Amino acid sequence: MDSAAFTVADAPFAEVYRLTSELGLDSLAAQTLVRRGLSDPQDARRFLAADEEHDPSAFRGIDLACESIERHVQRGSPILVHGDYDADGVCSTAILVSTLRAMGAEVRWFIPGRREDGYGLSRATIERAAESGVGLIVTADCGITSVDEVHAAREAGIDVVVTDHHRPRADGALPDCPIVHPVVSAYPFGELCAAAVAHKLAVELRRRNGLGDPVHGELDLVAIATIADCVPLVGENRRLVAEGLIQLGQTGRPGLRALMRVSQADPSAVDEQTVGFRLAPRLNAAGRVERADGAVELLLSDDPEVAERCALELDRLNAERRHIETRIRFEAESQIAAAGPQPGYVLASPDWHPGVIGISASRLSERHGRPVVLVALDGAAGTGSGRSIPGFNLLAALDRCAGTLERHGGHAAAAGCTVAADRLEEFRSAFVEACREVLGDEPPVPELAIDAVAAPGAMNLDSAGALQALAPFGAGHERPRILLRGVSAESGRAMGEGRHIRCTLRAGSRRASAVAFGTPALPGFADEPVDVACTLEVNRWKGREEPRVLIEAMAPASLGPARVVGEPDDDAQALAETVLEFGSGEPPTEPPEGARRVMDRQDEDPLAVIAALAAGGAPVAVVTRDAHRLRRRLGGMAVGACLASWGAWRSEPSLLDGFEHVVVVDPPLSPRDRALLETGGEGQFSHLAWGQAELRSTMDELQREHDLRAAMVAVYRAATLRPDAPASEILLAGDPERSAELAALIANVFAELGIAELAADGRLVMQEGASADLERSELGRRHAESVEERLRWLSAPRSLAA
Repeated sequence: MDSAAFTVADAPFAEVYRLTSELGLDSLAAQTLVRRGLSDPQDARRFLAADEEHDPSAFRGIDLACESIERHVQRGSPILVHGDYDADGVCSTAILVSTLRAMGAEVRWFIPGRREDGYGLSRATIERAAESGVGLIVTADCGITSVDEVHAAREAGIDVVVTDHHRPRADGALPDCPIVHPVVSAYPFGELCAAAVAHKLAVELRRRNGLGDPVHGELDLVAIATIADCVPLVGENRRLVAEGLIQLGQTGRPGLRALMRVSQADPSAVDEQTVGFRLAPRLNAAGRVERADGAVELLLSDDPEVAERCALELDRLNAERRHIETRIRFEAESQIAAAGPQPGYVLASPDWHPGVIGISASRLSERHGRPVVLVALDGAAGTGSGRSIPGFNLLAALDRCAGTLERHGGHAAAAGCTVAADRLEEFRSAFVEACREVLGDEPPVPELAIDAVAAPGAMNLDSAGALQALAPFGAGHERPRILLRGVSAESGRAMGEGRHIRCTLRAGSRRASAVAFGTPALPGFADEPVDVACTLEVNRWKGREEPRVLIEAMAPASLGPARVVGEPDDDAQALAETVLEFGSGEPPTEPPEGARRVMDRQDEDPLAVIAALAAGGAPVAVVTRDAHRLRRRLGGMAVGACLASWGAWRSEPSLLDGFEHVVVVDPPLSPRDRALLETGGEGQFSHLAWGQAELRSTMDELQREHDLRAAMVAVYRAATLRPDAPASEILLAGDPERSAELAALIANVFAELGIAELAADGRLVMQEGASADLERSELGRRHAESVEERLRWLSAPRSLAA
C-alpha cells in the first residue's frame, strides 16, 4: 500500500448541522452531502428521495421509432434485435425481445462475438439478416456510430431503429433512421445506460399498444445494467437502480433466481455490491470468454431447468475468466518487471484473450499507479484495451499516438485500440512519451477526495446503517470515503493466503477493526500515527450483521499532537506553574453573558465530533478536566484542535472566545462552569460531547480526590524515599493521572501544615518533625466542601442538560 494525498474540502458545521436536524441524517452522511455540493436541505432531500423520472415521450423522435416497429409488427416482418456482448447489451436485448414478443412480433436476436464479429452493427450481419428476410433491425447498446452500416441496411431493404447511449461520431454524422438516445434525442437526463434506453422505448411501446402498465416491469434488468456499465448513479439513474434493486430481490425471472443461487447471493439482501461483484461479472463473462448468447437465454427463459443450466454455464465461464485474468496479470507483471519503471506501459502477447485484457489492465493500473494498455496479438494485428489513473486522460494520450494505430476510441478512463503487430514498438514508444509529458518519470501520489472525517469510535454498525440513507452507490456517487486522522494501525495480520491484511485502527481507547484488500502488509510508515482513508459498510454473513471498515489508502499523519492553551504546553512546566500560582490572584469572576449556542452531542463519539469539526475549517478547542492528561492519553494522536483545562477556562473566561467550536469532553463541575459554555458570540458553538462513561469517571475521580489523606501519604513517602526527584514527579506519586489541580493542592496543604516546601530548584523538601494533622488544614477543609458540592451538582437531574 503506497502513500496517498488526501483532499478535505471545508464542510461548515452550520451546513452539516442543518442537514442532520432537518433531514435526520447521521453526521457522516451529512458531511458527505455537504462536500458533494448538496448543502441545501431541499437539494439534499430531492437527491435522497431518488424519485427523478421523465416520461419516455421526452425522447425526441421516439414516436418515429415506435411507428417503425409497429408497422413491421403489423406486417409480420421478422425483426432482429442486435445487441452487444456486455451486461448492458444483453439486458437491453432481453428487454426489447420480451417487449416485441408481447406485441406479437416475429422476433430474433443476435449478439456479436467479440473475436468473430467485433463490436457493433456490421455489413456481414446485415447481409445475413437480408438473406433471412429480416425487415427491421433494432439495435441495443450499439448503432449510433453505424452511419455507413445503416445506409447499407436500407439499401438492402431493411429498416433500422437505433437505441444506444454511446458517444456519436466525432464528425457529428448520425445514422439515417429513427434514433432513441439520451443525448441525441435531447432527453432531460443524458446519462442513461442502454438497458434504461431500451426500457423507455419498451414502456412507450406497451403503452401505445395497450399492453398494461409496463413502467416497472424491467427495472431488475435496468438496475443490473446501470451498475455494470458504470454510468453515474445520479439523477434518474438513482431511481432506476433503487427501484430495480427492490424488484431484483423479488424477481420472478427463473434466470436471475438461478444466477443468484450459483453466485451465493441472498435475494433478501440484494444491493449494488451483489450486482457489481456477483451477478454482473457472470453476465459479462459469457461475452468475454465465449459468446454472450447464454446470458440472453438466461434472462429470457421461463423454464427453471433451462435457466439453471444457463446459470451454471455462466458461473463456469466466470471461473474461467478469473483464471485467464490471473494468468494475463502474472505474465504482464513479468513484462513490467523486465521493462523497469516507466511513466506508462504497453504490454502485449499472442496468448492473451481480448475479452479479458480490459479488466486485467484495470488491475495493473491500480497496482502500479500508471496508465496501462494490454494488447492481445492475433496474427498481423492486435486488439488493445487500456485503463488510466486519476488525472490522466487516456483517450487524449491515444490521440497523440493515432499515427501508430489503425483505430482507437473510448474516454478518459478507459479506451481501446487496434494496432498492427509490426507497429507495436512504435506505438509503445509513442505512448510512453505521451505519458511522460503529463506524468513525468516519478510515480504520481494518488489524490483522494475525502467525504467525511471521523474517528475509530464512530465506525460502528449504527453509522454503517445510517450511511445507507445515501444509497444506491456506484459510479459518480461512490460509497463515502471517510478519513481517520492520526490513528495507530496495530496488530496487522495477513489473511486470504497473504493477499490481504486485517488490522486494528486505534485512537485513544477507541478501536475499529479494518481490512485492506489487495495489500499484503501495512506500509513502513504505519509504525507512526497515520491518516487512513476508508469506507464503512454493513457486512452480512450467515444471518449476522457487523460493521466493516475497508482501508483504501494510508499516509503519515498530517497533523502534529494537540497544543494546550491557557497554560504552559510542557507537562512538567504546567504542573510547576499550577503549584506556584495556587490560590494567588483574584477570585474567578462570573463569566459574561454570551451568545454561543450549546449543542447536545452526547450520543456521538467525542473524537469523531472533534475530527469532523476540525475538518470543517474553523478553529476548535477541546475542554477537559486536565488538558495535559488528555494529550498523554491520546498518545500523540493528531486531533486538529487545541486542548484546554476547565481550570484554565475558569481563570480566564475569554480564553476560548476565538474558537468557533468548543467541544466539552468532561462535564462541567458547577453552575459557573455551565455558564462558561455560552460565552462567545453569534455563530459559535459549544458541543456537549461527554457521555455516561465520562460522567461516571469524573464522579469517581472526585470521590478519590475527596480522600486527600491517601494521596498525601503517597506523595510524602515518595518525597522521603526520593528527596532529589523533581516535584513534578513526586506530586504524581501513587497516581500518574492525578490532575495538576489536585497536585497543586497537595503541595500547598503540605506547605500550610509546615510539612514541606517547594525549593527554588523545583524539589519538594520535607521538613523534620512537622505534624501531618490534616484536620488543621483550611485548604483541605475547603477542598472537601468543594468536592461535595460538585458531586451534588453532578448528581442533580437537570444540571448538565444542553
